[in-house]
Amino acid sequence: MLEKAEEQHTKKGGGQKRKHPDEMGHGEGKRKGGDGGDNTRGGARKRLDALSVGYFRRVGDRLGEGFEEDEERVMFVENVLTEIRGKAALVATDLTGSITLQRLLPLASLDQVAEVLTELGGETGAELTAVSCDRCGGHVVESALRQMSRWTESPTEPEEEEVCGALEAQVLSLSQVVRDNSEEFVKHTYGSHVTRTLIHVLAGCVGPPRTESRPGTKNRNVPPQLTDFEAPTSFWYELKSLTETLMENINSSVTDAVASAVFQTMLTVCHRKRPKLCKKLLASVMQYLTSRSAAPGVSPLLVFLKDQASSRLIETIILLSHKSLLRDLYKNHLKDHLVDLALHPIANFPVQRLTAASAKHKVFLTLFDQLVQGVEAILAVGHMGVIVQLAESCAESGEKQEEMMQCLLRAFHCAEPGSRHVSCLPLFMSLLTYEVYYHSDTAEGNINTEVPLSSMCYHGSRLVQALAKFKERSLLLSSLRSLTPADLLTLASDPSGSHVLQALITTSSDKGRGKILKRLEGQYVQLACSRLGSRVLEAIWNTASVSHRQNIAQELVPGESQLRSDQFARHVWAKFALSHFVQRKAHWLEIQTGESKKRKLFSDILE
Repeated sequence: MLEKAEEQHTKKGGGQKRKHPDEMGHGEGKRKGGDGGDNTRGGARKRLDALSVGYFRRVGDRLGEGFEEDEERVMFVENVLTEIRGKAALVATDLTGSITLQRLLPLASLDQVAEVLTELGGETGAELTAVSCDRCGGHVVESALRQMSRWTESPTEPEEEEVCGALEAQVLSLSQVVRDNSEEFVKHTYGSHVTRTLIHVLAGCVGPPRTESRPGTKNRNVPPQLTDFEAPTSFWYELKSLTETLMENINSSVTDAVASAVFQTMLTVCHRKRPKLCKKLLASVMQYLTSRSAAPGVSPLLVFLKDQASSRLIETIILLSHKSLLRDLYKNHLKDHLVDLALHPIANFPVQRLTAASAKHKVFLTLFDQLVQGVEAILAVGHMGVIVQLAESCAESGEKQEEMMQCLLRAFHCAEPGSRHVSCLPLFMSLLTYEVYYHSDTAEGNINTEVPLSSMCYHGSRLVQALAKFKERSLLLSSLRSLTPADLLTLASDPSGSHVLQALITTSSDKGRGKILKRLEGQYVQLACSRLGSRVLEAIWNTASVSHRQNIAQELVPGESQLRSDQFARHVWAKFALSHFVQRKAHWLEIQTGESKKRKLFSDILE
C-alpha cells in the first residue's frame, strides 16, 4: 500500500516569510525544498505516493465519523497502524499522513503509541531528531508525547504496567536525544515545539494541541490552559537533567526568539510543577543576564530588555519572581531607568509586567514615584499599556491613587482651572488633551464644551475602568453626570464605553447610582434594543434598588411591542419579568423586594 516515492524539489531563493506552525496548522499546500528549516537529511525528500495519500484521506474521513463500539475502534486503529508499520517516518513527515496520525494516536493504546515512537526513532533513537525537526513530523511526535498523560487511566495489571513502561522509556529516549542535540532542538522552528511539549510531559502537565490554539489572541497575560497528571518518578529526574542541559546553551539562546520561547516554557512549567527547581532556574538565568559585559556603571540587563527575544524571557522572569528577586531587579538594575525603558518600543512591555508584579510589594511606591514623572512623555509616544498598568496597580495596592489622578488631570490639561475637572471622563476615554478634544488652539478663553462624546478607544476604556476601582471616584462620577442623555446612550452602545458605564454605575452607592439613572431616563428603550446597551441595562438592573427597578420597568412597558420584537430587547423583557409587572404589579414588587434583601445579605457576608 505505502509505496515510497521520491521527489526532488529545487530551492527557490529569497526571504520567504516563515509562518509559525501554530498559525499554519498543517494547512499550507506546496512545500518548497528546505521547508523553512525542515531536516531532510540528504537533500531529496521522500513523499507518499498518490495511492497512499488517498488511503490516509479516507482514514481521516472515517475517524471524523466516530465509532459506536470500542471493539470497532480498536480493530480500525490496529488495521491502520499495521499499514503504517515499517514506514512510520515516511507517513509522519507527509502532510496528509501526519494529520491522520495525529488524530489516530489519541485512539491508540499506549503500547501502540510506544511502537510508533520506537519506529520513528530507528535502532538507536537518533532518527527522532529528523522527524521532530520536520514541519509535519514534529506534530506527530508532540501528539505521541501527549498520550503519556493517559498512563494513570490504565488498569494497574502487570502487563499494563509494562505497556506504560514502554511509552515511558520512549519519552525518556526522546529526552536523551533532545539533550544530545539541545542546541539544534531549541533553535529549530519545529524542533523547539517538540522540546516544549516534552518539558510539559516530563513535568506532568499538558496543554491543548497546537492545532486547537487561537493565534489571533493578543493578550500577552493569558496563561495556557494546562491539565495536570501524575508523572512517573523517572520524569522528575529527567526534567532536572533536561533543564540543566538547556541552561548550558543559555548564552546562545536568550536573544534567539525560538529558543527564548523554550526557556519561557521551561520556567513557567517548573513554576507550576517544580517550584524549587524554578527558583534555581530563575536565579541561574538572572545570573547570566546580569553578568554580561556592558558599559561601566550600566547594567547589562538594560541591553537585554531592549531585545525582542530576551525581553519576552525577562517578562516571564518578572511574572514568576518572588519578592526578593523583584526588589533586586529594581534596585540594582532598573532604578533611575524606568522612564527611558517605558519609552522604548520593546522594553516598555517588561516595565508593564514589573509594575503589575510589584503592586503587592513596597517596591511599588518607589517605582511609581519614578514612572509618574514621565507620564506625559509616555502618553506622547503612545505606550498606553504602561499608563493603564500603573493605574491598575494603584487600584490593586490601594496606594498613590490621589497622585495618579492628579497626574492624569495635568497630563490631559484639565487640572486647572477646576472647572475643567468635569471634562475628565471624555478626555480619558478618548486619550485626547482638553484643547484637542474641544478644538481649541489655546488654553485660554471660552471653549465650547458642548462637544458630542466621541473618539472612545480601548486603552482609554481600560484606564477609566482602573480609575473606577479607586477609593475616591467623585471626579469621574461628576464628569459622568455632566454628560447629556445622548452622550450616555453613545457611551452605553460603544464597545469601549459600555464597559466604563457599567463599571461606574455598578460600583456607585445607591444615591450616586440614582443620579446617573436620572440622566438615563428616556433612553431605556433604546438601551434595551442595543447589543451592548442591553448588557449595560442588565448590569444596572442587577445592582439597582427596588424603586430604581420600578422606574425602569415603568418606562419600558409602554414599548412592549418594540421590545418583544427586538433580538436583544426581548431578553431584557423576559429577564425583568415585565409581563408579570403589567399583570400582577404587587406580586412583582414583592419578588423584587425579596431579591433585593437577598442581594444585600450576601453583600454584607462578603464584606
